[in-house]
Amino acid sequence: MTKLSVNINKIATLRNSRGGNNPSVLQAAIDCQQFGADGITVHPRPDERHIRYSDVREMRSYITTELNIEGNPTEDKFVQLVLETRPHQVTLVPDALDQLTSNHGWDTIRHVTYLRDIVGVFKQAGIRVSIFVDPDPKLAAAAADTGTDRVELYTEHYAQHFAADPHEAIKNYVQAAGAAADQGLALNAGHDLDLKNLRFFAEHIPGLAEVSIGHALISDALYYGLHNTIQMYQRCLKPLA
Repeated sequence: MTKLSVNINKIATLRNSRGGNNPSVLQAAIDCQQFGADGITVHPRPDERHIRYSDVREMRSYITTELNIEGNPTEDKFVQLVLETRPHQVTLVPDALDQLTSNHGWDTIRHVTYLRDIVGVFKQAGIRVSIFVDPDPKLAAAAADTGTDRVELYTEHYAQHFAADPHEAIKNYVQAAGAAADQGLALNAGHDLDLKNLRFFAEHIPGLAEVSIGHALISDALYYGLHNTIQMYQRCLKPLA
């Protein structure tokens, strides 16, 4: 079954808006695990506007499922954090310094040399590597040349067009997933997946290993409660009887 990794950045955003430590990011990570999440995702940015680098260091020993750290490896600070904390997975995302949220994947053809080098750094440290890519079969297949273990499909386009025509919205993702699988790459996905579109996506993408969901899940938790919301998302990932 596809694993659910809960991105807790928005918990940190709420904490930082007031100062202090309420809500506790560490406690949120612990609770998400206890409530049924298969992993915890964090995406520290250089300005630390949500997850702080100190948060990652503090929570590392408490993550008993899987820790996934997302970020741009062109930042030395990020690379140092990953090598220090040794997460189970690092997801490489080509974010600009002032970017509000992730909005595109890597050009795995144009940047193959750089990606091969940085992927090698993390794999030498025993860390599984995933590369954020757009739903383009050529780019998904070319990711194999970097030495990465997985690709993560950027799903904003799917989410934006799902309501109008789900089959059309997912078409490129099916093709990209197939291209990645043909190259021996495992498959993750994330960005704007929610309770409305998640089941359809999981049912139509063969071999989907993991989804990383933050904004929608934390927003839903305001109404349904965190424990209940994680279970609701998990049910979307279970095959229908």
